[in-house]
Amino acid sequence: QVQLVESGGGLVQAGGSLRLSCAASGSIFRLNTMGWYRQAPGKQRELVAIINSGGRTNYVDSVKGRCTISMDNAKNTVYLQMNSLKPEDTAVYYCYAAPPVGWGQGTQVTVSS
Repeated sequence: QVQLVESGGGLVQAGGSLRLSCAASGSIFRLNTMGWYRQAPGKQRELVAIINSGGRTNYVDSVKGRCTISMDNAKNTVYLQMNSLKPEDTAVYYCYAAPPVGWGQGTQVTVSS
């Protein structure tokens, strides 16, 4: 199993920035993909950004140009730098890793208007 520990969420005003971090441990020898999903109240969980060990990234359209995902392979850690945050970015953000599939416990991001 993969264990994921997230940090970096919090409350920020619109236009502000946050950096989320997620460190993986456990059965990580095959790990090649890490990313972030989010779930707002009353909505389905959606992919925010994902990166593989080769550096290929993918973002949901709503965060393109505002967020950057990066991965430190040596530290098995993925980061999500979020800039120009909007109230609609408010959600619980979950770290994801595979294989094997693992989920973090979630970290709250709240953007006030």
